[in-house]
Amino acid sequence: MSGPAQALCRTRLPDGTLLTVTATRRERAGRADVKCMVPGDAALAERLQQVVRLARHTEAKIDSRDQVVLSVDRAPAGRDCELAFVLADRLVRGVWHGRGDPVANGWSDAWQLGRVDGHDVADASPDALLGGPDGLSHLGQLDGHPDPGARVSGARAWFPLHSGGDGDGLGWVEVSVHPLDGERIDEEQTIAVPGADAARQLAVRQALAGARHFDGRGVGRWRTTVRFSDAAFAGRSYELALVLADRIARGREFMPRARLLATGCSDAWHAGRVDTVDGLAPKCALLLREAGPGDRILLPHAWRDALPAGFADDVRARGASVACVERIGII
Repeated sequence: MSGPAQALCRTRLPDGTLLTVTATRRERAGRADVKCMVPGDAALAERLQQVVRLARHTEAKIDSRDQVVLSVDRAPAGRDCELAFVLADRLVRGVWHGRGDPVANGWSDAWQLGRVDGHDVADASPDALLGGPDGLSHLGQLDGHPDPGARVSGARAWFPLHSGGDGDGLGWVEVSVHPLDGERIDEEQTIAVPGADAARQLAVRQALAGARHFDGRGVGRWRTTVRFSDAAFAGRSYELALVLADRIARGREFMPRARLLATGCSDAWHAGRVDTVDGLAPKCALLLREAGPGDRILLPHAWRDALPAGFADDVRARGASVACVERIGII
């Protein structure tokens, strides 16, 4: 990295005082690429870590050989400090060169697009960086560049959540891809799954890397962020939805008129194969209940002869369509 060893960015709190975000760069040594420390609030520290990782998504290049540690001496209030954390991370890595120690307030619900939705501070100084339509609306403006979100393609697919309880419904997985500019790094290292545990991150990376290998020209071309809905789930039946959302985002699959609902996994995504999953009857009942006009339902080919009687007709009666697939491809 070419940035300084340490950088500061300040943010104004609701009481008018300034909070300093300190970013320190150190050797990675096998540790996480980003670490956030907030005194007495581990949950907030974890959320801000996700914010910083998502905001990196649209950068032209990322050098992850060093670790960035972001810290504050007291807990911030609300979300208005998010922009300061993002900018401190960029300052210490040399991605952005601000003047002095900037003061910034702003937050976003789509950091992975590089956009800044707004700010909450009401008494900011004239030279402060404020997020939102009336200020810094996207991170590209820091250097006079176009909206980085214009280069991001994203898609979402849904999968059934069946646990046998009253909370059964649909979960979603969203894949956002940004083209790499000549970087040649390991495919799995280009895929981020903020908020997921190590086991799920590994499973997601392996599934996408395998499915892209099946494309022939899908490897080494994208930086990818994968997000899941808040509903808890276990198992691998989300994998087909994940792979198809990725293919739609990369322009490798047709979009349905409405939602794409899918369940399935694979032990051979590199061969494009779709394997079966458990829970045929309850998942079909759930999908039929949730299906709406224009939805497309994709199921493992192994389910074809065991589908509930009249299932396909009932799906069509709801204005949706269903197919049992043996392989991924143009479905």
